[in-house]
Amino acid sequence: MTAAPVLDVRAVGKVYGAGDAQVRALREVSLSVEHGDFVAIMGASGSGKSTLMNILGCLDVPTSGRYLVDGTDVGRLDERRLAVLRNRKIGFVFQSFNLVPRMSALANVELPLAYGGVAAGVRRARALAALERVGLADRVRHDPNELSGGQQQRVAVARALVTAPSLLLADEPTGNLDTASTADVLSILDGLNDAGRTIVMITHEDDVATHAKRIVRLVDGRIVEDRRQAALDGPPPRLAPAVPR
Repeated sequence: MTAAPVLDVRAVGKVYGAGDAQVRALREVSLSVEHGDFVAIMGASGSGKSTLMNILGCLDVPTSGRYLVDGTDVGRLDERRLAVLRNRKIGFVFQSFNLVPRMSALANVELPLAYGGVAAGVRRARALAALERVGLADRVRHDPNELSGGQQQRVAVARALVTAPSLLLADEPTGNLDTASTADVLSILDGLNDAGRTIVMITHEDDVATHAKRIVRLVDGRIVEDRRQAALDGPPPRLAPAVPR
């Protein structure tokens, strides 16, 4: 029996406001993402990519159409079951990291498990393993203000992974990082995808999108491009710092 897609978006529309103030943010968007895929969603400001990301992450609901996660119709869930699905099925990585300032890296990574009612000993072990996976085993006791931007984003990736979600959603994950940290975070995402993790990433940067297997481009709330990229011969090139003119 064939497994359901991780994401199955069927003719989804999203309308904000009414009358003359009405804005159609998404127009009949259909998208299917299979297990193990790595998709970059691109588009200019106002294209609808952030609205689509919020719907994919179950942070917003469509005005029309259907959206399924691992075969579960999100529109049929009440708030409690929706929160459980979000916690167990989706890991989030945000541009601004969204770490709790006065909590250690370890405590930040444990948070989704604590919300899920996982026992303290189990969540501690899983959080330590996630931090080791992103190369921060020596920073587990550090607070966010003691970490670089790149290290904070790696903590955010570890937090997204700790529940073993079906999907990793990354919203401009390198937007606040310098070139070296960008390369480090993208290398981690590459490795996670190579290990079978499904990733959907919002980005406006072509160099970042080259790491994805598939490019989906939005214009005025519609998908105008959905293509697979040719497999690279080896890992993507490490991004080099710009040369001053």
